[in-house]
Amino acid sequence: MKKHFTLLAFLILANQALGNGFIKTKGPHFLLNGDPFYANGFNAYWLMYMGSDPSTKYKVTSAFREASSHGLTVGRTWAFSDGGYKALQYSPGKYNEQMFQGLDFVVAEARKFGIKLILSLANNYDSFGGKKQYVNWARNQGQFLSSDDDFFRNSVAKSYYKNHISTVLNRYNTITKVHYKDDPTIMAWELMNEPRCTSDPSGRTIQAWITEMASHVKSIDRNHLLEAGLEGFYGASTPDRTRRVNPAGYNVGTDFIANNRIHGIDFATVHSYPDQWVSSSNQQNQLSFLNNWLDTHIQDAQQRLGKPILIAEFGKSWKDPGFSTYQRDQIFNAVYYKVYSSAKRGGAAAGGLFWQLLTEGMGSFGDGYEVVLDQSSSTANLIAQQSHKLYQIRKIYARMGNVRRWKRAKAARNRGRPIGN
Repeated sequence: MKKHFTLLAFLILANQALGNGFIKTKGPHFLLNGDPFYANGFNAYWLMYMGSDPSTKYKVTSAFREASSHGLTVGRTWAFSDGGYKALQYSPGKYNEQMFQGLDFVVAEARKFGIKLILSLANNYDSFGGKKQYVNWARNQGQFLSSDDDFFRNSVAKSYYKNHISTVLNRYNTITKVHYKDDPTIMAWELMNEPRCTSDPSGRTIQAWITEMASHVKSIDRNHLLEAGLEGFYGASTPDRTRRVNPAGYNVGTDFIANNRIHGIDFATVHSYPDQWVSSSNQQNQLSFLNNWLDTHIQDAQQRLGKPILIAEFGKSWKDPGFSTYQRDQIFNAVYYKVYSSAKRGGAAAGGLFWQLLTEGMGSFGDGYEVVLDQSSSTANLIAQQSHKLYQIRKIYARMGNVRRWKRAKAARNRGRPIGN
């Protein structure tokens, strides 16, 4: 027990020492202030929702405090809530200031605890509005749209989404007094949570949409990284991968290779849910699928894309038949091992973000995948150990970088020194 508390105290100090620069990429690596950066992180989609209410905003602080104490360095959350209850954007271009101040609070608290944020800008699904809401708004303006996938094609729906991008990126934080686009607390923007366009399995629709929206984001904000929000399904550009690696029935109009090669997409993402995608198989087969899924994507990020990759969602649901905490820990261990092994050899895997972090008393937000760190000791220990391992790798690479810089500086001084006495 004493060893565990010592590790947690160390991880808090390590997080505080990260520094507050913008995360950059160089080849298949993330860099922070010139040194390698690894993301042991979490998903918490609910942060803005809870942060907007004075009676619940303490949950945001609790989540960041608990995450920081376990060495977690990145949190992924929603910067959208379109239409419906407690909407951020209640109609096109019209925003609820109380909700926006909730997001301001999230960014300010993340900064306080040394945690970087990935902010997602829209949802593929109906929760919190999603692409369906944009399509309905376009229909209200007389657009004849037959599918929610017209979100990716229709000029009116796309203009509403572009306006949302501009509004969020240009937001002036009422707490930090910094525009979002200028705040290094934000690691990256995400175009959409798990974009899918099943009406066009060729992938051309999503490819064109990502290209257009990446250009729009970069025209406003050159400081931050950008990713598409992909789950990692292969498409037409790699038919061999589509046949052998994708789970059966998951040709959803995305293309891991082609989509991530788009100019303006700075790093790749992959999600990992073997309990959903190969649900009829046993735990061992699900682990085998997971290992192959991760190996293939990490290899492709390194060799085909030359960009870093984050395992941006993974987990194991307690609702699965025969669930045990041991099974969940096996999934976490498998993901963490792949990330650590890649990082140790200088590979493209730069971190994993589990789905999802809750704090105590948030049972109504549970979806089966939730982890409450104070109630999940074995999983929490795995998380803290992974944070410590990645910190040690970062420290080694930083030391090597310092030695190289010192040698270059010494060589430059020697070149300028006169020969002889």
